[in-house]
Amino acid sequence: MRNTVFALGVLMLSGVPAGAGELRGTVIDLATGKAVAARVYVEGADGEFYHVEAASEDGEAVPYEKKRGEGSVEVHTCVSAHPFVVELPAGEYEITVERGKEYFPTVARVTLGDGSMTAQLPLQRWIDMGERGWFSGDTHVHRTMAELPTVIMAEDLNVALPLTAWVTDSEHRPTTDNKSPVLVPPARLIEVDGTHVIWPVNTEYEIFSVAGERHVLGAIFVLHHREAFDLSVPPVGPLAAAARAQGAVLDLDKHNWPWSVMLLPVMDVDLFELTNNHIWRTEFMFSDWNAEYADAELFGLEMNETGGFTEEAWIRFGMQMYYAVLSCGFRMAPSAGTASGVHPVPLGFGRVYVHLEDGFDFERWMEGLKAGRSFVTTGPMLEVEFLGEQAGHVFEGGVGGVVEVPVAGQLLAANVRDYRIEVIVNGTVREVMEGEVQGLGDGEHAVMQERFTVPVAVAESSWIALAAYVHDAEGRLRFAHTGPVYVDVAGKPLRAKRAEVAYFVKRLEDEIARHEGVLSAAALGEYEEALGYFRGLMEGAR
Repeated sequence: MRNTVFALGVLMLSGVPAGAGELRGTVIDLATGKAVAARVYVEGADGEFYHVEAASEDGEAVPYEKKRGEGSVEVHTCVSAHPFVVELPAGEYEITVERGKEYFPTVARVTLGDGSMTAQLPLQRWIDMGERGWFSGDTHVHRTMAELPTVIMAEDLNVALPLTAWVTDSEHRPTTDNKSPVLVPPARLIEVDGTHVIWPVNTEYEIFSVAGERHVLGAIFVLHHREAFDLSVPPVGPLAAAARAQGAVLDLDKHNWPWSVMLLPVMDVDLFELTNNHIWRTEFMFSDWNAEYADAELFGLEMNETGGFTEEAWIRFGMQMYYAVLSCGFRMAPSAGTASGVHPVPLGFGRVYVHLEDGFDFERWMEGLKAGRSFVTTGPMLEVEFLGEQAGHVFEGGVGGVVEVPVAGQLLAANVRDYRIEVIVNGTVREVMEGEVQGLGDGEHAVMQERFTVPVAVAESSWIALAAYVHDAEGRLRFAHTGPVYVDVAGKPLRAKRAEVAYFVKRLEDEIARHEGVLSAAALGEYEEALGYFRGLMEGAR
């Protein structure tokens, strides 16, 4: 099915130009003819955006408006599977309709005048990941509980984990100092339908100040727990113990928060947010965000002219940090979060897909997320098996010898110009498959499919994962990345790279110096503990 072309996507509608008019619309699934929930943009010829409203009592419309400079404007409305309406001055408009990652977008160009216009806006699904055993989620959500049922249906997002508890000072506790506007809900799964759910008890510790004074530490998420924590941080060890007691999963927000390296060994973090809340549908904005923590030479990053991140450098930095973390012995699964509700980005723009054998079940989804039976994506779909097993599997290689782990799978993507697939072993790119995609013309849609089988052999304990990079129709870099599999070879342990271990050691030494006289002895002790862990890796490093 490689490079199949569809001529759906741009509709031309017109009315009679006059003073003002009303546009009524319904988004439908082209295959079924039924109304579906979706995300709707209405943009005037002057660049002004407008929100639509529900056109009936049983409909819902959730407006969203976040702006971070001229190039990062996200103004849309998530509508339920019912008609919507918007009153507009006479003129020309572009109506864009999107629904998550598995549908082509539809664009309607409208000339509106007096009276009303009614339009059916068809969405065509280009892939059904649920039928293939994959179900999506967003682990970094700041949308309200009231709006989430409509929004997850509009984004076709199977699992939302809203951070209903959120604190930002070292002395604050979620039980008493919650930044979220409502009380933490009861620990009860909210089923919007059989495959779209919300777990409402999740916590973010995002520490910007210590005892009320500005002193940034960073963020950590505690997902899928039962009760609000009556704990402040740092130290973080008691929180980790309390989280485990509640069966929670720990998610590292971003790799270059100041405290991130310390958290890895001290909290034994489960997830690494590989597509994070700095990756948007709109323009990249975080060029200077903690750029001093990026060793451009070590990680092979092409920074901008002022030494800050480009979007590609930020993405690559995250990948290289993840590889270094894996090679230092942390078996972390990838996660994906948007912070939709805070940033100009739709819910689930970056999302994690978890593989389930027998249909959707939330508890099994969470187990699969933690185990790494997953891939993350900002667009393309990357289905891979390793010797017939899903990502997250651990192979026992016996004593010595070479272990064969053939990799087979496919990359599927919609409306992309090119692709590059990398097979990564212990942080080194072992194989590359790349090419250009033909058939993407103005107003057309194209689906590309690249199947591959790659023999991979390792002679020592290793991890193996795949990454895929594409450029979309506008030239933006989008990516997908699998969780790793692990090969344990007796007598030949996984060895970290000496330069990467030295990087982690320096980060910790610098942080200890920065925190002297600010953090408590118990908190500083955790940094010393982490420093001891990484120094201990030096002896066997390569």
